[in-house]
Amino acid sequence: MPDKDRVAATAMTRFRKEVEARYGHVLPDYAALHRWSVTQKADFWDAIWDFCGVVAATKGERVLGAETMPGAEFFPDARLNFAENLLRKADDMAALHFNNEGAHQRTLSWTELSHSVSRFAQALRAWGVKPGDRVAGYMPNMPETIIAMLATASIGAVWSSCSPDFGPTGVLDRFGQIEPKVLIACDGYRYAGKTLPLGDNLRQVADALPSLEHVVIVPLIDQPVTGLANAVTWEDACAPYTSGEIEFAQLPFAHPLYIMFSSGTTGAPKCIVHSAGGTLLQQLKEHVLHCDLKEGDTLFYFTTCGWMMWNWLVAGLGAGATLALYDGSPFYPDGNVLFDYADTVGVNVFGTSAKFIDALNKEGLKPIETHRLDDFRLILSTGSPLVDEGFDYVYRGIKQDVQLSSISGGTDIVSCFVLGNPTLPVWKGEIQSKGLGMGVEIWDEGGAPLEVGKGELVCTEPFPAMPIGFWNDPDGDRYRAAYFDRFPGVWHHGDYAEVTSHGGVVIHGRSDATLNPGGVRIGTAEIYAVVETLPQIREAVAVGQSWQDDVRVVLFVVLAEGASLTDELIKTIRGNIRKGASPRHVPAKVIAVADIPRTKSGKITELAVRDLIEGREVKNREALANPEALDLYKNIEELRT
Repeated sequence: MPDKDRVAATAMTRFRKEVEARYGHVLPDYAALHRWSVTQKADFWDAIWDFCGVVAATKGERVLGAETMPGAEFFPDARLNFAENLLRKADDMAALHFNNEGAHQRTLSWTELSHSVSRFAQALRAWGVKPGDRVAGYMPNMPETIIAMLATASIGAVWSSCSPDFGPTGVLDRFGQIEPKVLIACDGYRYAGKTLPLGDNLRQVADALPSLEHVVIVPLIDQPVTGLANAVTWEDACAPYTSGEIEFAQLPFAHPLYIMFSSGTTGAPKCIVHSAGGTLLQQLKEHVLHCDLKEGDTLFYFTTCGWMMWNWLVAGLGAGATLALYDGSPFYPDGNVLFDYADTVGVNVFGTSAKFIDALNKEGLKPIETHRLDDFRLILSTGSPLVDEGFDYVYRGIKQDVQLSSISGGTDIVSCFVLGNPTLPVWKGEIQSKGLGMGVEIWDEGGAPLEVGKGELVCTEPFPAMPIGFWNDPDGDRYRAAYFDRFPGVWHHGDYAEVTSHGGVVIHGRSDATLNPGGVRIGTAEIYAVVETLPQIREAVAVGQSWQDDVRVVLFVVLAEGASLTDELIKTIRGNIRKGASPRHVPAKVIAVADIPRTKSGKITELAVRDLIEGREVKNREALANPEALDLYKNIEELRT
């Protein structure tokens, strides 16, 4: 339960009181504020604009034009620039910290950041980059990546990025669709103590992108890259220009800012186009209100540039926060490295994945005993549902007086549907609240709202962070099919979820990965929540296999070091699942595997496993962090009986 004085001092409380005064409403608690934010969406988003201090050439009179989904228009008469809103400060305080597995540690002030953006923006303009052109980054999570993105956005060009662990095919599956004019890439990267040159990959990528006019090489591992046409180093690109006032192009609210990509494990990656104004307003709302992020705070999220959490992290600059960037393995040289970094730079908001928290627990690490973590106020977790044991571990092993917020949204909206709230208590296993302005409901398969029980997570009201559309989808057919065909006029997100008695939300997994034994839908997360508490199990993936005109549950487990999948352990697994979930959840087969395939952002690919055991080939292996794991699921003899 949060401290009353702390609650009173939050931006969320100030915002609620300002809304009461401005509109003459009585909003006694968050539930009332949320209802108002959804039913009075024009007033709500107008109030968010003002409260967060959006910088714009003009706001315009209208908050809403068309209100349909898809096709809703927010602030249709506004003119603004995304980068200008992130570069409001210009002083000698730290804007960015960077650490690359102990190498290249450095800090940039707000003034240095602005000067760097100014110089690189001038280079882009000199190369003829104009609004709507695409600039791509094949980069680690480092300062130059943020500088390049802000310079791109200052012009009104469109930014897109992949992390350097993508192979050439994975990069081309993405950038090949959007035809970038400029590519910014590093010479290599570091991971788990290894130095990995990128020269060969870069040459393959550049040769296969005929749209490329310029390539900029950022030195990180001091490995010169040769054999690239029209290539210059970062230093040489910026050298002709002196820093000055940045020319921020004032463009419509719905002007494209980012092209982001779906995981691409079940087909070619979807190219999702996000708007400058929608991304800005939504992410400011989440940072300022839901995270209580303020000027002078330090925000950290462990992410790569191939995951939407990088885009979310960067927007923390708009709240005046310092960003702590880390690139490399979170377990090199051991699982303490991120907490070492957090202590060094004074992290206030620490973001990670549920899998990282689970791995720390399994390793028996206790930062609460080895680190100060004096500045820790909020821990964020996403990527997959955070199970009850994960909550217990954070308060037992990391910090007792911290707010733990599981959050959930996605690349599709570059933000969250459900997330944390500094004015509400934390309940084990639950996401604290629906996001302000987000008409989140749980529907049954027929489209009826559920007060209790599990169903489809939908959003019934338009919101600014809906994508503009998909790239190369002129009629919008693919966009509508992805989110609006299931329930016309309503966003269908594809999560299987429920609302709790506390008003919180539990995500039970992806809808398309739910299991249907005997025709009853069950979520995979409910199985993981039980199984992964066993010390013998490091990780698990559950899928449904077609069997005798029904579906049976198959559970694959990765065993902890020294453990064996004995009959006794299988009996324990089944017994715990029966008790902790239900008899329907009990797997018909429990099979040990050496690894589980996952995306670059660390998400388990249940659909890929299901396809393999059903005899279907998985396409786009390049979309996976460990494609070799796919071979472990082919032709398993035990699944034939």
